[in-house]
Amino acid sequence: MAEEQILLGIGLTVALAVGSQILASKLHLPSLIVLLPVGFTAGALTDIVHPDRLAPDFSALVSLAVAVILYDAGLGLDLQNLRGETRSVVTRLIVLGIPITAGACLGLAAALFDVPFKVAAMIGVILVVSGPTVVGPLLDHARPTDRVRRILTWEGTLIDPLGGILGAVVFHIVIRSQERQGYRFGMFFGSMAVGLAGGLVGVALLWLTLRRLRLGGTLGTLAQLATVVAVSAGCDALLDDTGLIAAILTGVAVANLPGYDMPARRPFFETVVQLVIGLLFISISASVAPEAVASVLLPSLALVAALVLVVRPVVSLVAAAGTDVASRERAFIGWMAPRGIVAAATATTFSGALVDKGLSGANKILPITFLVIVGTVLVYALTARPVAVRLGVGQSARTRPLLVGAAPWVIDLARSLGAAGLDVLMWSGLPRERARIKAAGIELAAGELLAAATDPTASLEGVTTALLLTDDDDLNALASVVVQDSLDGPVYRIGAPPGGEGIMAPYTGGGVLFGPGLVRTALEARHEQGARFLVHPAAEPVPPGHELLFVVRADGRLEPVTAAQAVIPAKSDNLVLLGPVPHGSA
Repeated sequence: MAEEQILLGIGLTVALAVGSQILASKLHLPSLIVLLPVGFTAGALTDIVHPDRLAPDFSALVSLAVAVILYDAGLGLDLQNLRGETRSVVTRLIVLGIPITAGACLGLAAALFDVPFKVAAMIGVILVVSGPTVVGPLLDHARPTDRVRRILTWEGTLIDPLGGILGAVVFHIVIRSQERQGYRFGMFFGSMAVGLAGGLVGVALLWLTLRRLRLGGTLGTLAQLATVVAVSAGCDALLDDTGLIAAILTGVAVANLPGYDMPARRPFFETVVQLVIGLLFISISASVAPEAVASVLLPSLALVAALVLVVRPVVSLVAAAGTDVASRERAFIGWMAPRGIVAAATATTFSGALVDKGLSGANKILPITFLVIVGTVLVYALTARPVAVRLGVGQSARTRPLLVGAAPWVIDLARSLGAAGLDVLMWSGLPRERARIKAAGIELAAGELLAAATDPTASLEGVTTALLLTDDDDLNALASVVVQDSLDGPVYRIGAPPGGEGIMAPYTGGGVLFGPGLVRTALEARHEQGARFLVHPAAEPVPPGHELLFVVRADGRLEPVTAAQAVIPAKSDNLVLLGPVPHGSA
């Protein structure tokens, strides 16, 4: 391939990866639903989006990229959440789930595709993995309860490296049998030992750079990337796929390292991971030939149906037996086992080598894996949220706002939001204001808000939106940054008066409520002069002199009017309005 074609191919791959994720975000879909067909189409229609032509050793790059993804997933695993029945279920999902799933896939592959036992075994071990790159977005979409989310997140993250190691073991068994050589069965334990040693090296390096040298921000991120890539590459050079074990062990250890607080959000690192995910899925799906997919399409659909309807529910039933996990939670766990990037990566790596060795049927491994990934992702993406709601394990879409501040107008606003059907929570640090909140009959958030929010392991339980409405504009601005890290939802702050922003207020994040005409001082003044908040049906005309502040949707979602955009209500919604100052009160 000429240099111009290589440059064009790389540029198009990056553009498709980013563009697909943007489109998926706008459509509120998991990105894989867009990435896989886009990559497949690009590979079918062009000659330049082909990873084997763009990179000299694509499989090695895939292995390092997956290691970075698994390290990032490991950073999100808090060992404090893996205890009791949760630990038991996760352990069983891996220890019992892997052999059950692998055995079922082996038998189904042999029966459906008429392939040799060796190829069926390879397909079986490839399809045991799930992964955080696909489970996480689907859980964000389905919004299950915290325990169900923890179980599925831990399973998806831990099963990837173990599945990769198992795939490498089976691959080498097949290769050696083709070459009529013996196989050392101690390779699995040797692989685990190499991965563990690499993880220890990675933890030591990051302990030195992050804790002892106190590297943060850009340098801290660079230190993490360099450590993960170097350690994973070193492990893979010794034994295939051991870098995955090292990467995830390093991530989990660093996230739980005593004396070091991993930032709750790592924008640059998260950006790198998102880009890597997009590039991998575009590249791998582009390498699947349309004619290869067509030849295995119908039996692959049957395989997907068996995995979704039979195999996974059996694994869930066995894993949760004898625990206090409710039947509805078991049912949802049994309805969530999509295949992701590690399945695609191992299929890409192993199938090509087996084809080169002349193994009959090995050319079917990659298209079968591709179709199983597409099929499981589509099934779970389209059904996860309805199933979670039907089973009663889905969190409500209804907004639970936290109002920070306790001025009289803030308490009046909280009452109005409560009258509109929302479960309102308030917080203030001053004793007299906390007493005022209690006297108003509004639920008071316990504890020290900012102290909890700065703890990267903490979260504001149940809160979906924060409204920062204190009399201190700099506090509102600072909290708009700090609270966002512990809140799974938007943060808004009241606008500061012109010329009174202080040091921080104009330079921080968070949406600014209500627009330039209704800054904090204007609201305070109008409320003191007798203006009041009103809950009004959107189907009726807005009374004269009233201004729209919030729209409460029919399903309980709260959408505020902000300085950046207006909100268009539907007839079934309720409006929260600010009335005019009564005549003679000015």
